[in-house]
Amino acid sequence: MGYRVTFDQYLPSRLGIKSTILLALAFASFKLSRSLYRHLLRNSRNRSGTMSSSSNNSGESSRRSRILSSKLYFDVPTYKVPLIYSSTYDIAFLGIEKLHPFDSAKWGRIFGFLIKDGVLDKRCVVEPLEATNNDLLVVHSESYLNSLNSSVNVATIIEVPPVALFPKCLVQRKVLYPFRNQVGGTILAGKLAKERGWAINLGGGFHHCSGGRGGGFCTYADISLCIHFAFDRLNISRVMIIDLDAHQGNGHERDFANDGRVYILDMFNPGIYPFDYEARRYIDQKVEVASGTRTDEYLKKLDEALEVAAHNFDPELIVYNAGTDVLDGDPLGRLKISPDGITNRDEKVFRFALERSIPIVMLTSGGYMKSSARVIADSIINLSEKNLIHTNKA
Repeated sequence: MGYRVTFDQYLPSRLGIKSTILLALAFASFKLSRSLYRHLLRNSRNRSGTMSSSSNNSGESSRRSRILSSKLYFDVPTYKVPLIYSSTYDIAFLGIEKLHPFDSAKWGRIFGFLIKDGVLDKRCVVEPLEATNNDLLVVHSESYLNSLNSSVNVATIIEVPPVALFPKCLVQRKVLYPFRNQVGGTILAGKLAKERGWAINLGGGFHHCSGGRGGGFCTYADISLCIHFAFDRLNISRVMIIDLDAHQGNGHERDFANDGRVYILDMFNPGIYPFDYEARRYIDQKVEVASGTRTDEYLKKLDEALEVAAHNFDPELIVYNAGTDVLDGDPLGRLKISPDGITNRDEKVFRFALERSIPIVMLTSGGYMKSSARVIADSIINLSEKNLIHTNKA
């Protein structure tokens, strides 16, 4: 995931004159808010940096208490498969969502393809619960969550300027509520993967968001939340993140900086957003793939990376961020991976996990072409046909 927005992208071919004026006002507010938002984040980090060891201990105790009291983990009937989706995932916001290149109906379209192709029975899909404020506080600071009460701040994070013009209640319902449901899905996927060997959340993968900062269309740190829940509820102490989205996963990298329990393999294009050089210091295994990298070279690098990762770390859970913005033609990823290459990539990662009896969580993350949904569905179908996952419960 990741995107940079400019005003001239929307003028005036897509919008009428009145809409253009409103958009100009929104964009001005959006640009002004950036400095204020960054100022709040700096202050938040400075305050957190002065915390005493006793308050750190108190924070860990509070985090654990929140995790143990959460309702996001629940028992799932055995007839259901560990594939997680809700119709609440999709974002529909008066058409404004179309101003961002991300397909905000991607998740529903993946689900639709799986049902249509007979791979999945909709009665067997697991529907998650919405992550509450208390759940989100497991990773996020209170000041960050409070900042999301500002429509301007949300517009900054998701990089859709017109959102700044709408009231808080509408933004919460139309933008943040779908994201919170996807977060619930990612957290639940950890539990299901431990129980069933694998789990796929058709949403999630908001890897640019950390505990104190959002960005790049990522408002909540679902990957970090999933891992912390696994630490405290699943008796897991070692987790590997395999991030194959085209963009660097700077959010989880910041959250787990110098945390020996988490091993991060990040394979990304260094020439695109987010250019977070500080976060790159926290990557355990960095694999850079330059713009224009083609399928064969990409898959060769992945094979080599997985071999190194297997030697370096012995995880009890894998979180696989399976962004499809590596596809040939994606305007933001700038790589040239074929649809079959995506299928092969996902199969390689699942084989890596399952041949070692390591539970795996898959998240769909970024992808900025309409074709992404079909490619993801085809990859899941391939996993089923290869008996790496089982989706035909009745």
